[in-house]
Amino acid sequence: MVKVHFLGASGTVTGSKFYLESSEKNILIDCGLFQGRKDLRISNWKPLPVSVSSIDIVLLTHGHLDHTGYLPRLVKAGFKGIIVGTAPTLAIARIILLDSAKINEEEAEIANREGYSKHKPALPLYNLHDAENAIDLFRAEELNHWVQLSENIRYRFRYNGHIIGSTFIELEISGKCFVFSGDVGRPDDFLLDPPVKPDWADFLFVESTYGNKLHPPDKVEDRLISLVNKTLYERGNLLIPSFAVERLQSLMYLFWKLYKKNKIPNIPIFIDSPMGNNVLAIFERFPDWHKLSSKEYSAMCGHVNIIDSYRQTWETIDDPRPKIVIAGSGMVTGGRILTYLQQMVDIPNTNILLVGYMAEGTRGRALLEEAKELKIFGKYYDVKASVYHEESLSAHSDQKELLDWIASIKNIPERVFLIHGEQEALDEFKYKIEEIYKWNVQIPELFETVELIF
Repeated sequence: MVKVHFLGASGTVTGSKFYLESSEKNILIDCGLFQGRKDLRISNWKPLPVSVSSIDIVLLTHGHLDHTGYLPRLVKAGFKGIIVGTAPTLAIARIILLDSAKINEEEAEIANREGYSKHKPALPLYNLHDAENAIDLFRAEELNHWVQLSENIRYRFRYNGHIIGSTFIELEISGKCFVFSGDVGRPDDFLLDPPVKPDWADFLFVESTYGNKLHPPDKVEDRLISLVNKTLYERGNLLIPSFAVERLQSLMYLFWKLYKKNKIPNIPIFIDSPMGNNVLAIFERFPDWHKLSSKEYSAMCGHVNIIDSYRQTWETIDDPRPKIVIAGSGMVTGGRILTYLQQMVDIPNTNILLVGYMAEGTRGRALLEEAKELKIFGKYYDVKASVYHEESLSAHSDQKELLDWIASIKNIPERVFLIHGEQEALDEFKYKIEEIYKWNVQIPELFETVELIF
């Protein structure tokens, strides 16, 4: 028997954590933070409903915060095992955890200074020391290499696109294959190769972020050209909140290519994401994990202005020229983009381009739903900027691409669990899989436990 505890990304897209208890080893797949809705974020502060000291190993599908961001809390709660992922995944996780710890410390400091927190004093979720303790437990493994964990348990990582280093996980327990999809990338990504597909799964855990949607036809270049021209005509600013991993690099690549093709003028482009700057170095370190040649990488980086201090952030804000600013974070939950929005969201000639998925309860979702005001650090700002959304830049497969990803599975899975999606997406994706494949599909609830007997 294997007990599966759905500790995150169940009925929601964030906080990925799946805990498997077996007679030989106890395994946690991903260890992410909840983001978005307040009721979910509060869960980040609560102890996990399992024995943390009993967890033997954490396997990471990729480095994003909603898959790795709880690791410092896990270690602080008594985890003493190892944390395993591919080398680029661990490199990204290191950057993200240190950045997250710094942001948590800074936000607690601001809350205490300005007195807008109900907690006296406001404390960070975790600090730099906690993050470093988690990083000390990192161990890298190669792609496609089976690792024997115990007599009857082994695992391997397999390439699935999405971001650099990202994988799905095949975990064999007593001859049964558990497949955890992680976040499945796009087959025609600008920077990454198409995802590898699983060929066998007795128990399948598959993401459903876009389980109810098809990405629009790829007209992202036309949208970017239009927004650049609008920004220049209005002598305004184009603000693009961006995830530091992959999305930021894809945007850099697209603007560089459009300039090379003479489709946009040489408008100043500013990259304001300390974490994104560090991720650029990972692209240089791991050239086999992406499509860019070293020449293309250098030219792309040379085309933009990399901001490396907060002083330069303010110099960029004061720069009167029309410009593009790409800044973290992607769902507008924190990061440097908040400083730009504080100064510019109430100016009519500001354009905001949201790229990719915006989770419930985030400022990105509020902008997407035409909020009239935005709360930033305890204060409200009128939204007079124009807001646009470009979903074709998403790093997640859509419904059709997900159905294609599971189509190569040769057997009929005993159980299929739909995870990492909001309820509407989960329900429609369940219907599609049952209609096409006739598989046994379940939508687990958050903190549900399922016993698998074989």
